[in-house]
Amino acid sequence: MTAPRPRRDVRLDTSLELLLDHARDNPSPKVLATLVATTGSTYRKPGARMLIMGDGTYVGLISGGCLESDLKIHAEGVLNTQRPRAVEYDMRGPDDVLFGIGAGCEGAMRILLEPAGPDSLAIASLTAAERILIGGGPASLIVVHDSSEIPLGTYHTSSSLPPGIIEAAAQASASGASQAYRYAGGLKETTSFLQHLGPRPHLLICGAGPDAVPVAAGAIALGWKVTVVDHRPAYAVTDHFPGATVLRTDADKLRSSVDLERCHAAVVMSHHLASDTSYLREIAKSGSPAYVGLLGPRSRRQHIASELGEAMNVLSPRLHSPVGLSIGAVTPEGIALAIVSQIHGWLAGREGYT
Repeated sequence: MTAPRPRRDVRLDTSLELLLDHARDNPSPKVLATLVATTGSTYRKPGARMLIMGDGTYVGLISGGCLESDLKIHAEGVLNTQRPRAVEYDMRGPDDVLFGIGAGCEGAMRILLEPAGPDSLAIASLTAAERILIGGGPASLIVVHDSSEIPLGTYHTSSSLPPGIIEAAAQASASGASQAYRYAGGLKETTSFLQHLGPRPHLLICGAGPDAVPVAAGAIALGWKVTVVDHRPAYAVTDHFPGATVLRTDADKLRSSVDLERCHAAVVMSHHLASDTSYLREIAKSGSPAYVGLLGPRSRRQHIASELGEAMNVLSPRLHSPVGLSIGAVTPEGIALAIVSQIHGWLAGREGYT
C-alpha cells in the first residue's frame, strides 16, 4: 500500500482576501488593524486582521467583539494623524476592568493600527502578497510594530527594509511558519512579526447535484476556493454555485480539465456509480489531492474498490469513506457541515482527522 502524501502548505485564515475585496469596494478612509503578538488565551492569533472604516464600521474580527469598540477609538487617532501606532491589551488580571471589557480571556495582545487608504503601504503590501498567492503562493509579509528607526507598518518582502529582516522573513516562509523577530541592525532593536502565507484551501467537488450545493457554500463561506465538476448539463450550472468555478466535463477527463496539483481536497459525490469510479481512478493516477472523500455507505465503496482494482490500493491511504464526521447529520446541510468540518480538521493537521 502506498504511503499517504503529506499535507500541502495551506492557509485557513482567508481574511487577507476578504479585507482586500472590501478595501477595493470602499474607497473611504480606513485603518488596517493587525494582531502582531499574543500571550495566553486569545480569540485570534498573530496575523489576524480587520479593517476599520472612517464611519466606525469594520470588517473582520481580532477579538470576539470585546475589543473592537475600543480599537475604533484608537483608529480615529490614526486616521487623523495618518501615523501608525501599536496598542496593547492585557486581560490576564484585574486590570481588565480598566478597559470596561470584562472579557475574562486571560490573555494579552498587541495590535498594530495603520492607515489603509488606496495608496497606502498596507494595501500595496497586501496586494503584492495576494498576487503571489493567486499564482500558487506562498507569500510573506513583514509587520514592523516597534521601532524608532523604521516606520511602523506592513511591508512586502520586495520592500527596502534592512537585508537582515528580509532574510529572516524568507527563512520563516521556507519553514512554513510565522514568527516574531527582533532586528538589532541599528542603534535600537526593531520588532517585527514575520508572517508566512500559504495558499487558501482549494476544494474540488466531483458531482454537482443538489446536495453538493451546501458543501460548496460551506467551503466558500470559509473563504476557500471551490471547483465543481459534473458531466451532466442540467447539474453543471454556474448559478447553482455562487462563488465557485463550475466545469462540465466527463469524469474520465478530470485530469485534463482540472489542475489536481492545485487542489488540497476532493469530495466525490456524483451519485453516479460509473462516474464516481472514473473520478477516483483519475485522482489515483494523479497522486493529488492528498485528501479524497467519497460519499456513500461502505458497501458502495467496496463495489467501487472492486472496479478500481490496483488503483484502489494507490488511493486508499488518501481516501476518507464514508466522508464526513460522525455528527448524526440527517439533512443535506448537516451532511455538508460534517464534510467541510472533516476537511477543515484534516487541513489543520488535527489529531483524529487523518
